[in-house]
Amino acid sequence: MIPCQKHLFNIPEDFTYLNCAYLSPQLCSVSKAGQIGVARKEHPWQVTAENFFSETEMTRGLFARIIDSETDDIAIIPAVSYGMSVVAKNVNVKKNDAIVVLEDQFPSNVYPWRELAKEQGANLRTVARPENADLTDALLNRMDKNTAIVALPGCHWTDGALIDLVKIGSRCREIQATFILDATQSLGALPFSVREVQPDFLIAAGYKWLFGPYSLGFMYVSPCYQGGKPLEHNWINRKNSQDFAGLVNYRDEFQPGARRFDVGERSNFVLMPMAKAALQQILDWKVSEIASTLSQMTNQIADRANELGLNVAPAHQRAGHMLGLRLPEKMSADLVDRLSEKKIYVSVRGNSIRVSPHLYNTGQDIEKFLKILSENI
Repeated sequence: MIPCQKHLFNIPEDFTYLNCAYLSPQLCSVSKAGQIGVARKEHPWQVTAENFFSETEMTRGLFARIIDSETDDIAIIPAVSYGMSVVAKNVNVKKNDAIVVLEDQFPSNVYPWRELAKEQGANLRTVARPENADLTDALLNRMDKNTAIVALPGCHWTDGALIDLVKIGSRCREIQATFILDATQSLGALPFSVREVQPDFLIAAGYKWLFGPYSLGFMYVSPCYQGGKPLEHNWINRKNSQDFAGLVNYRDEFQPGARRFDVGERSNFVLMPMAKAALQQILDWKVSEIASTLSQMTNQIADRANELGLNVAPAHQRAGHMLGLRLPEKMSADLVDRLSEKKIYVSVRGNSIRVSPHLYNTGQDIEKFLKILSENI
C-alpha cells in the first residue's frame, strides 16, 4: 500500500477531492515541467532540431511501459476523438456488419461508430447492462460472426463496472472482429497489458488517471494496422524528418511503427514535458501498487455506503479505483452542490454518485465524505 502522497499535489488541506475520474489534480512536478516549457519559447534560439524529437520519444516510451508494449506501437494524439477518427479511417466495415458498443458508453467512443454505421450501412449494436450486472457475459452474447468492430471502455465511466477484456479480446480474435479500447478511465489505475488483452487499438486521454495535461493523449496501434492511413499528413511523421535542411525533399515513406498517426505539432514544448513527468511518476508508484491502494479506499467507502442503504456493486464487478453509489430513491438534484459547499467533490454520472479517490486522499477525507453524505440523503 502506498502512503498518502498529498505533499506531491497543491490541494488545500480542507478540500476532499474524490473526483479523479473527472479531472485529476496536477502534480507539482507536472506544473513545474509545464512552467519550464512555457519559458523555453522565450529563448527560441535554444530550441534545437533534436528538441522536436527527443522528449516525444521518451514520453512515447514511458506510455509503452505502462501498457506493456513497444515504443514503436505508440502514436501521440490530442484527444480520444482524434484517435477514434484514425481508427474509423482504417477499419473494414461492410453493409449489415455489426459494431458492438456498451449502453451509456462515453460519447467519444460512440459517435464515430454511429457515423461509420450510417456511411457503410452497418448496424450499431448497443449492449444493455443486464440485471445481474455481468457486462462481460452480456457483451459475449451479442458478439457473433457478423460483428466487425467491438469498441469498449476499459471499465464503465459512470461507475467503474468491470469488463473482462481478456475474454472479450479472445472472442474478437475468434470472430475476426477489430477490438478497440478507450482506456481513459482505467489506464494508470488498473494494471493493463496489451500482450494479454491484444486489442487492435487502445486509446487514452492523459488528463485523468495518467495525471497529464489536457489535450494530449496516446494511441496503441497493433503491428497489423501500422501500415494504415493517417488522419492528417504533417512533416514530422515522414521518414528523415529530423533532417530540417532536407524537409523539401518530400518523402512518401513514414517514420516507423505507429508514428505515422501522430498529430501535427506533437512536439508541444509545454504539454509533452508535463506528460513525461506525469507518466514517470505513475511508473515510480507502480500501477499495481496504485490499484491495490485505491481498492482499499473504495472498499472502505463501499462497506460504509451499504450501511447507509446505498446500492453498491460487489467488489468483483467493479474496478478498484472508482465506484458508483446508487441511492434507494431518486437522487436529489442539488446533492452534489450541497457536498461542494462542504468542499467535498464528487460527480453524478447516470443515476450514480461517482466516487474516484487517489493517492492524495486520506482516511479523514473518506470519513468526512461519508458523514456529510449520510446527513444529506
